[in-house]
Amino acid sequence: MDEVFRALADPSRRRLLDSLNARNGQSLRELCAGLDMARQSVSKHLAVLEEVHLVTTVWHGRQKLHYLNAAPINAIAERWIHQYDRERVRALADLKTALESEPMSQPDFVYTTYIQTTPERLWQALTDPAFTRRYWGLAFETDWRPGSPMVWEEGGARIADAEQVVLEAQPHRRLSYTWHTPTAEWATRAGITDDVLATLAAERRSKVTFEIEPLDGQVKLTVVHDGFEPDSTMLSMVSQGWPHLLSALKTLLETGEPLPDPQPAG
Repeated sequence: MDEVFRALADPSRRRLLDSLNARNGQSLRELCAGLDMARQSVSKHLAVLEEVHLVTTVWHGRQKLHYLNAAPINAIAERWIHQYDRERVRALADLKTALESEPMSQPDFVYTTYIQTTPERLWQALTDPAFTRRYWGLAFETDWRPGSPMVWEEGGARIADAEQVVLEAQPHRRLSYTWHTPTAEWATRAGITDDVLATLAAERRSKVTFEIEPLDGQVKLTVVHDGFEPDSTMLSMVSQGWPHLLSALKTLLETGEPLPDPQPAG
């Protein structure tokens, strides 16, 4: 946490985070133009922010896009903000609130976390029903082959749809699948109103991708949930759900005990 506080102490780096918070998923050129900063200065500041995991990058074709990563902010919030009400952490509290409550203008969600585990164990946690039930509260019925159908099962309720499929599965490296169908039964269980359900059903289907990378004795997990329309209601929902869900996954793998009350990502 000391490294995160040092990174945030620089006003130029806070400006970069503010820019990404306002419009996530920017290229280096866009960040330079928006902040009127020299390319070399922006590159140096981004390197510092990436090193402490406040910024994560994703390649879209040949373009490298930068995303504000909420994981360190959430960790600081759990350690400090929830216990103290001090002026020196108020900015972090405001940033955490913005990250969790406001959908980003870029129509996708990107989140990176670091887990003390192995790629094999993490893969099992993402695919094995015995694991997913413990931190997610649901299970997937599929053979995890690309193109295979997926059935989402939660509390005896099953969500099946021809468009719920595995997109990519490279064991211990990369997993991608389409998101579930917002059904009336799911909405009832999740406390979703009829008007919100109608809005969700009208949106195009999104997909989620898990990138698994061994790194210095731990595993870097990057979650990219994309394919949303601008101002997507589902994007707003998963942006609030994924941080808690991934914290529960990390806690389970590192301690053997899940966080209480698993919450769906959306």
